[in-house]
Amino acid sequence: MSSNNDFEIKNGVLVKYTGAGGDVVIPDGVTGIGDHAFSQCKSLTSVTIPDGVTSIGDCAFLGCESITGVTIPDGVTSIGDWAFYECANLTNIAIPDSVTSIGDWAFYKCANLTNIAISDNVTNIGKCAFSRCASLTNVVIPDSMTSVGDSVFDGCTGLHSITIPDSVTSIGNGAFYGCESLTSITIPDGVTSIGYSAFSQCKSLISFTIPDSVASIKRGAFFGCVSLTNVTIPDSVTRETLIKSSH
Repeated sequence: MSSNNDFEIKNGVLVKYTGAGGDVVIPDGVTGIGDHAFSQCKSLTSVTIPDGVTSIGDCAFLGCESITGVTIPDGVTSIGDWAFYECANLTNIAIPDSVTSIGDWAFYKCANLTNIAISDNVTNIGKCAFSRCASLTNVVIPDSMTSVGDSVFDGCTGLHSITIPDSVTSIGNGAFYGCESLTSITIPDGVTSIGYSAFSQCKSLISFTIPDSVASIKRGAFFGCVSLTNVTIPDSVTRETLIKSSH
């Protein structure tokens, strides 16, 4: 159990945790978790974040490989870059409605993360935010999102269900690269572009319907989709490169 002596706090921001790990309760009065505050604390198993915290900094829990659970309170508005990078034993996390931004690489390689509930108010999910989360099985992207960013779900080999809302207008480069358990996906009306290698190596993808709103499909979008037998391409597409070669 943690004590107040285990925390270095400056102007309300938790700058550094110096304790032995285990189950940690951050003291009341903290308003932010600073960059690298718990970075590489490999003995940390759980953390309770108090009400009043509004931000989780870059690399805050990077490499905390033993942590299994985190409760993020209402009031947190941002989760920084690399915040939970390689927290390999983190199994699930709920992101409250107060959160509007999830940083680049925020949950990269959280290999045992099976479930993620994304706040309905999130407007930005950074590149590679959930990349290599191999145990993630299903994701619902909230209506607040207008794009699926670059490599956001790259290498999520267990992902078999994804819901993309009508609000999304673009799918970024490598967004679903290597999601080899995806069998089907619905692209909503309103999407205008599909990025480079967006669905490359989705080896179980069987069919794909592209709405009339799409005007651009970049190179390699379906490269390596060896089970894909049917693709419907609308007349609206002005540039498509659907190839099964490496060129």
